[in-house]
Amino acid sequence: MMSSWLFGRRGASGFSWSSTADQVTEGISAAGLTAVVTGASSGIGAETARTLALRGAHVVMAVRSVPAGEAVRDRVLAEAPGAKVDLMELDLSSTASVRAFASQFIDRGLPLHILINNAGVMAIPFALSKDGIEMQFATNHVGHFLLTHLLLDTMKKTSRESNVEGRIVNVSSEGHRFSYREGIRFDKINDESVYSSFGAYGQSKLANILHANELARRFKEEDVNITANSLHPGSIITNLLRYHSIVDALHRTIGKLVLKNAQQGAATTCYVALNPQVKGVSGKYFCDSNLYEPNEKAKDMALAKKLWDFSIELIT
Repeated sequence: MMSSWLFGRRGASGFSWSSTADQVTEGISAAGLTAVVTGASSGIGAETARTLALRGAHVVMAVRSVPAGEAVRDRVLAEAPGAKVDLMELDLSSTASVRAFASQFIDRGLPLHILINNAGVMAIPFALSKDGIEMQFATNHVGHFLLTHLLLDTMKKTSRESNVEGRIVNVSSEGHRFSYREGIRFDKINDESVYSSFGAYGQSKLANILHANELARRFKEEDVNITANSLHPGSIITNLLRYHSIVDALHRTIGKLVLKNAQQGAATTCYVALNPQVKGVSGKYFCDSNLYEPNEKAKDMALAKKLWDFSIELIT
């Protein structure tokens, strides 16, 4: 990744650290496709929604803040008046909100070709969600796991009837490498006494990769025309570090010299969601719009299966 920044070196895909979402989707039509993007009211989620809409997709922006989402939608429509962009409220830290969103989406009778699990929180002080689950694990993993679980039948039906490959994209992070030593602390998820804000963040991002890998395994086993992949979007300037004042200050000042902007940050997400080079590729991890190797815990399929079973228990 650092060499890509220093030298602009392109990977096998032809893209690099500095590539933008517009560049990795140039000339690609998403007309006729419907995509759900979580966390679409700011940052790379907003840029992802914008790019997919400009390429012709019907984008459903799943947002926690409706006013912020409306502002993004208005900007997209000002740039492309014919774009199809809808807004739906979603709080991923609440299973009730996730269930309400999925129910409303299904009731609309829309197809679903692309699901981008993007929203997240980072390194926040210890807190429990409304469902009594540690907030980072609840928001970054459990909410997306449940959303995917509830929308899977719609995706399978869409891929079967349209004969178009469905794609599930989990936005993870290189932060997965800084998870707890055990990887996932199944028996201590909600234990404040051993909580580390960055360790818990890494745990949730590791869970994103494991979730995608287990989905990919199941899709292959079921012969389903859907892929599932995960990715690191790159380090960009966001408000995710607002709870760490010194780090956040450095992040927003010196960081401007070395961090990606939102257009570059959304590139890998849009590449995995739309680019034909990724057709048929599943259970992989990407960075800078190229294949990349996660750590060993992220490739542990027994751990992925254990996480799946644990997550099913949490949502049921």
